[in-house]
Amino acid sequence: MPLILLSIAPALLIIVYIYYSDKYDKEPRHLLFICFLLGAIGSILIASVSHLFFSQTYPQLEEQVIWIQFCKAFLVIALVEEFSKYIFVRYFAQRHKEFDEPYDGIMYAIMVSMGFAVTENLAYAFQGGVNVAIYRAFTAVPAHATFGIIMGYYMGKAKFSRNRVKYNLTGLGLATFFHGIYDFFLIIEYIPGISIGAFMSLAVGLLLSQKAIRLHQQNSNFKPK
Repeated sequence: MPLILLSIAPALLIIVYIYYSDKYDKEPRHLLFICFLLGAIGSILIASVSHLFFSQTYPQLEEQVIWIQFCKAFLVIALVEEFSKYIFVRYFAQRHKEFDEPYDGIMYAIMVSMGFAVTENLAYAFQGGVNVAIYRAFTAVPAHATFGIIMGYYMGKAKFSRNRVKYNLTGLGLATFFHGIYDFFLIIEYIPGISIGAFMSLAVGLLLSQKAIRLHQQNSNFKPK
């Protein structure tokens, strides 16, 4: 039970924070729950199958060579995982009539991302125990949140823009970029002290996420004139 609580609680705290940061027009909870489940089941399944395919097809990606680890971090991990979240935000949430202001991009992307993070957390926690669950509560879960907010910010802009494709892909691209940087510095742990780069990228992601939230709060279609 403690492992389950430690795996779920950080994501729930982030969801509550993002939900109550939506000041003017909160989304239906049942729809948010569906997005959470899509992330927890659908996104994680797509990512897991993709990771398995790459690990069996390209076993050399496990070698301790910088450029190979770079490709693994950005393409095999970051792009696969962010795309597995993106497709549910893009083809389920963004098309829904309740997606009616820019902030909704952040809200729905967070739900999918936190669903993904909870399932991933449970897998790691049951393998590594309480220490792993605590460590991920302050690292991986906030990281997934920043990736989701950055992606959702641009997908929120996309919904109300004529350049929908450009903004949607920008969101996917930036989420993949920050995810890739974060994982790359963790993967090459055989270089002493290099992991500090992951925490620096997480700090930048948190700052950008706060800015994205403020901008969409200010640009709400329901903000009193």
